[in-house]
Amino acid sequence: MNRYTLQDFVNQTEQQDKGEGLFELETQRMLEVNLESKIWAKSGSMVSYMGNIKFTREGILEHGIGKMFKKALTGEGASLMKAEGEGKLYLADQGKKISILNLYDESIFVNGNDLLAFEPSVSWDIKLMKKVAGMLSGGLFNIHLSGRGMIAITSHYEPLTLRVTPSKPVFTDPNATVAWSGSLQPEFVTDVSLKTFFGRGSGESIQMKFSGEGFVVIQPFEEVYFSGDNNG
Repeated sequence: MNRYTLQDFVNQTEQQDKGEGLFELETQRMLEVNLESKIWAKSGSMVSYMGNIKFTREGILEHGIGKMFKKALTGEGASLMKAEGEGKLYLADQGKKISILNLYDESIFVNGNDLLAFEPSVSWDIKLMKKVAGMLSGGLFNIHLSGRGMIAITSHYEPLTLRVTPSKPVFTDPNATVAWSGSLQPEFVTDVSLKTFFGRGSGESIQMKFSGEGFVVIQPFEEVYFSGDNNG
């Protein structure tokens, strides 16, 4: 029996050049960056690289004092690193599924924990969810990305996109919400009946409500940001 040989394993898992440009999905959970100058990536997401690449943690004042104060409030969730040089860079985040998006003068909001990498040509800003500051902790904030360029986002398992229309608002669990279109401004609502059902500290009683025209991306997984007595 010549099955399962070492050569078979190498052949099946070996890196392949797909010629797709700056960002390539080497696997569903591994992003290959064909680096020629610079990108921004989530701190700690580098798993391997080849070539001459320098990594620099984001400077305190690199993106202006306004973003510095926001980052102080949101903690390490939006911490970025700069990768500069030429070579191949491999990024991953806890085995999460990766999706590549190419913005053409468009905008999207991404949960701060689900942004993996983006081109320097993309404008970004941290948006705090102030209304729930007292209810949540541990990184429930989002990043607004706009302009032109490639971004890579992550989700636990396969993402699902829901359309939002003026006649059909969408309600989501904040912990399962990955991203939403830049035209939408979510509001937080509390479902009293769910709060009674799940218990006082339960996250399920707090929901994000999306109204208008656009889309929301959710994942079949709840990342835990809730503090206190969470009975849900």
